[in-house]
Amino acid sequence: MEKFSKVKELLASIEADAEKFYSAGNSAAGTRVRKAMQDLKVLAQEIRTEVTDKKNSDK
Repeated sequence: MEKFSKVKELLASIEADAEKFYSAGNSAAGTRVRKAMQDLKVLAQEIRTEVTDKKNSDK
């Protein structure tokens, strides 16, 4: 559940940069969004692996 909380925090933290990129065309904000999305991808994969391991160990 800790990793899920990190996902929510990460999404909340990049909201301002996403707004700057899409509304104002700030390319530096776009770079920060891309990096955060990569971090999000890594976290999501870790959660997937954790869920699969827990599901399979319960059998």
